[in-house]
Amino acid sequence: MRVFVAGASGAIGRPLIPKLVAAGHEVTGMTRSDASAEAIRHAGAHAAVVDVFDADAVRAAAEEAGAEVVVHELTALPDRFDFRKKDLYAPTNRLRTEGTRNLLDAARAAGARRFVSQSIAFAYRNDGGRVKIEEDPLLEDAPGPFGSGVRALRAMEAMVLGAEGMDGLVLRYGFFYGPGTHYAEDGAMVADVRRRRLPIVGKGTGVFSFIHVEDAADATVAAVERGAPGAYNVTDDEPAAMSAWVRVLAEAAGARRPLRVPVWLAKLVGGRQAADFASELRGASNEKAKRELGWQPAHPSWRTGFAESLS
Repeated sequence: MRVFVAGASGAIGRPLIPKLVAAGHEVTGMTRSDASAEAIRHAGAHAAVVDVFDADAVRAAAEEAGAEVVVHELTALPDRFDFRKKDLYAPTNRLRTEGTRNLLDAARAAGARRFVSQSIAFAYRNDGGRVKIEEDPLLEDAPGPFGSGVRALRAMEAMVLGAEGMDGLVLRYGFFYGPGTHYAEDGAMVADVRRRRLPIVGKGTGVFSFIHVEDAADATVAAVERGAPGAYNVTDDEPAAMSAWVRVLAEAAGARRPLRVPVWLAKLVGGRQAADFASELRGASNEKAKRELGWQPAHPSWRTGFAESLS
């Protein structure tokens, strides 16, 4: 199949392009950077240097590629998160709204029959069970900048899942770890845990779901090739309480045992959303993705995956 990948130079795009090529697909990777375009070509794909906000150029690139499937992996997240910044998610929100509309229009113009979009598995409501499935509701009233991010996310998912004439699939990825992520050897989260700036907040009851970027890329290849329209949680097999995974990350990074701080102090230093993540976040089940996409994570748990990725 001819696959058009927007965001081909991002954390997941880098492993995704060679995997799609290896699977026998004709791939065009879209990027804004000439340097990234050269890396895309080196991986065996065509490159299109295009800004997603230039709707005419995106449409022309997708048509030239003869796109049968469009994959949306565009984000603009910062290297370090500070939930006290009101505009934290603004660039990514624009990508998820205006950028998604442009990509969908380009997919229709090219005659694509399938559209696969990145989403997140950590935007479920923080009530009820600790591990969520795809049918569970997303946050509707999240505070602060994360609230704006969830609203943009909901708009993006609605556009993709409601796209006429195409099969729309939304992949709700867990927290990425591995090369090019915040949890990489040179990533912000690993730097913080080594400086003892990643404490366990309160009882550390927030549940996080992780996914290695290679596994996320494998799931994306599966979604390109098969699976019914709908949303899929793409996470590993073990949703994890913060009290557990921070200790394992510290050990894998060769850091000292993490500190523990009260919730009120976390709110004061990092903002309410950071404290809420630490104590209230819900994890996500990957059973649907495994069952319906025929996919299995090669790194089934962060317990071994952190050490493998940092060794």
